[in-house]
Amino acid sequence: MEEVRRWDELIPDALGLIFSNLSLQEKLTVIPRVCKSWNKAVSGPYCWQEIDIEEWFCQCEPDHLDRMVRMLVTRSCGSLRKICVSSLRNDTTFSFIAEHAGSLQMLQLPRSEISDCIVEQIVGKLSTVTFLDVSYCNKIGARALEAIGKHCKLLVGLRRNMHPLDSAGKLSQEDEALAIATRMPKIRHLEMAYNLTTTESVLRILSSCKELELLDLRGCWDVKLDGKFLKEKFPKLKVLGPLVVDYYEINEWDNCSEYSDAVSGYFSWDFIAGEMDDYDDDDDESFDGMWDDECRLEELELRFYEAAHEDMGMHGWPQSP
Repeated sequence: MEEVRRWDELIPDALGLIFSNLSLQEKLTVIPRVCKSWNKAVSGPYCWQEIDIEEWFCQCEPDHLDRMVRMLVTRSCGSLRKICVSSLRNDTTFSFIAEHAGSLQMLQLPRSEISDCIVEQIVGKLSTVTFLDVSYCNKIGARALEAIGKHCKLLVGLRRNMHPLDSAGKLSQEDEALAIATRMPKIRHLEMAYNLTTTESVLRILSSCKELELLDLRGCWDVKLDGKFLKEKFPKLKVLGPLVVDYYEINEWDNCSEYSDAVSGYFSWDFIAGEMDDYDDDDDESFDGMWDDECRLEELELRFYEAAHEDMGMHGWPQSP
């Protein structure tokens, strides 16, 4: 008779690789309750080499975000390769991520309250990062980008999109474009939509970044580039904008698109198994409050930009001037 292998007898590493394909909710609230071996596997690093809590953040209490990030990063035990989290509220959590970034390749922190000062202090610990998303991070500027370019020598992808309303009060972001041109010569994928930059600064980027393949300039109204010139001088370069249109783009960096169909879903995380025993925190509060109420992620229409402002209305982004 052929021997039947039991799932609970698989080694933790193998189970961890399998469970890494499950949703965050399932890994934290379902798998740990199945059996001891599954609980052990989901508590190990193989499930947490890639951490994406964007979906969870949309329906959680803001106070829980930092604690969740710290818990999951700690579980990765230094094997973290990708982390995607938005709206970090302080420099402390960013520093914590950097302390555990020995293997980190993709870092996505849109809408976060990180500052130039903290980036300059800890960016040396992010030397393995190849793709960085600091879109809508209004407290950083050219100083942070220059430090990133200086220390992140493997960086080939940068997402630095801005919200049109946030850019309205600024005089210029030319210093950011010059920092990219000066410090990031190996960049291949660059998004700088709604940046207040000029034609001269963009030409400086094009002349310095010889490996550039995709340049997103949508909403950069002061930039005027001749299509024929670009085709002759940079035949391999794809330029988007400055005209803003609905556009569907799939790239090698992630599975996010610049336009997606309306998404809706219900989240009811009534418990969290194991009470996250491996998370050490001085605060005795339980994580149970994270999942108490049934939450609904309202139907959203995503049109390239992730940030949302109530006064933008129902009709997307401002029309081209």
